[in-house]
Amino acid sequence: MRILRKIALGIDTCIESAALIGLLSMIIIVTVQVMTRKLFDFVFFWSEEVTMLLLIWFSFMGIAIGFREKLHLGIDSFTHKLPAPINKALDKIIELVILAFGAYLVYFGWDFTVIMNESELPATGLPNSTLYVIMPITGVMTCAYALLQLFGIETKRHQHIKEGGPE
Repeated sequence: MRILRKIALGIDTCIESAALIGLLSMIIIVTVQVMTRKLFDFVFFWSEEVTMLLLIWFSFMGIAIGFREKLHLGIDSFTHKLPAPINKALDKIIELVILAFGAYLVYFGWDFTVIMNESELPATGLPNSTLYVIMPITGVMTCAYALLQLFGIETKRHQHIKEGGPE
């Protein structure tokens, strides 16, 4: 079990680092784009397309990381009034729904990625599937986190994040 956790944490660190690098790259590209447009009346032809790609990838990685940290929406004011056994059952139902959502992303995301591979993005010439391949990747990550949580394995990496925001 310890080896599995180390492997999962390694993959997890790579995914989180990629998301942060993508966010930083997006900020830099947009900043340069705005500056060159305002100062020199010039825009790099690829900047908007790459920014869109990075935004989509960052958003989908954020979905999986949010599920890992159990930051999904919840109605705490209602569930806090329920007995502990019912809350545990609701948690398992939520984890099963998250698992189903992950499976949905894997299945339909892969189909969509394959379909979109036949066209290309106009500015960069990359296959259009580059935008959509993050869907099955996010689905696999979401399924992995949901399965780990279903079996009682803690997936939170950032323990200082509390439900309901800072106190």
